[in-house]
Amino acid sequence: MNNQINFTSKDNSQILLLSMREIADLVAFCCLYEFEDVISEIDAVDIFKPASYDDIQFSRKIYKLAKYLTKSSRIANFIVPIKKPVILQKDYQLFFPIFNSPFELFALPYLQNWRNKSQKAVCYIAEVWQENIPTCKYLLELLKDFDHIFLSVSNMTEEIAKITGRPCTYLPPGVDALKFSPYPLNPHRSIDVCSLGRRSSITHKALLDIAQQRKFFYYHDTVKIKDPQMKNNDKHQTFRVNNPQEHRNVLANIIKRSRYFIANRANANEPYLTKGKEEIGYRFFEGAAAGSIMIGDPPKTEKFQQYFDWEDSVIEIPFDAPNIGDIIAELDAQPKRLERIRRDNVMNSLLRHDWVHRLRTVFEAVDLKPTENMLLREAKLKALANKIQQTSDIALVS
Repeated sequence: MNNQINFTSKDNSQILLLSMREIADLVAFCCLYEFEDVISEIDAVDIFKPASYDDIQFSRKIYKLAKYLTKSSRIANFIVPIKKPVILQKDYQLFFPIFNSPFELFALPYLQNWRNKSQKAVCYIAEVWQENIPTCKYLLELLKDFDHIFLSVSNMTEEIAKITGRPCTYLPPGVDALKFSPYPLNPHRSIDVCSLGRRSSITHKALLDIAQQRKFFYYHDTVKIKDPQMKNNDKHQTFRVNNPQEHRNVLANIIKRSRYFIANRANANEPYLTKGKEEIGYRFFEGAAAGSIMIGDPPKTEKFQQYFDWEDSVIEIPFDAPNIGDIIAELDAQPKRLERIRRDNVMNSLLRHDWVHRLRTVFEAVDLKPTENMLLREAKLKALANKIQQTSDIALVS
């Protein structure tokens, strides 16, 4: 593993990001790295990218042991070894680290003076589940110096606020709505059904049977998602990527070419992770932005109704749907309805679910005004949505 610090500073940058992309390369993490990419496209930013996962893990274990023995975070911080820390030389308007899980939080000490050099500090953590709290609570205490904490798990905000003593708010996932939009190229939708990631074995088998029986393109993952016999750090080894941007480009192109896209509540096949509390997964934002017809089992929550409140945003079907063929045939018999769904999905994504909308929420939480480039991107998104609305002959259904 490369142990060199990956950090350069630009003279005009006002935002400092902390990104785990160099050392956390799972497919599922690429969505958050897309968020970082959009922020970088909007404005000049500095990005600190830790380059050694082993160093961070070693320091984290020493910190955990020292805190356990001394009962003191201050003493543990003094004892823990930090290899090649970065001392910031300039001030920033906003420090915005983005983490995939709380177990990555020990990257923070590698930027030793981030609080003194940041006017505002906001942290975003993708996944924090109730079952993780006993093993990561000592790490969550590292968040006590932030002005605001955001989570993409809505049911954990109160718990994290209690542990950290800081305001904690739900921030749903987003998408690069310009990248995922099928317009203006409007590619042919040659994939009949696309299913990525977690799935029902029953629905999957039914779709495989259909694909064998007639002209029907069913696109799905074929690699092994998890092997319980493997060590914890290696469970997802087959789901790693070399380039997050390339992966998101391919994903967008696949979904833009899919007539139907299966989207289910987060961890639908492993409900023990959420303790029965349903959450919105990434797939809903990706499928809607690409103008596919989403079919699946969405979360039955107020949050889902808030963010996907337009008609037919998702065609609800059981997670286990052995009759998926009949469901698709019935929908295929309603082309006008499908055309409306595609149009509405794309327009709502452009107006509400681009990553710039999430960045605006972050800015508002700490009383920062949107930058000129943020406003320009919002205007571009709105202009495209208006063009789709006003041009009656746009055919989003191929």
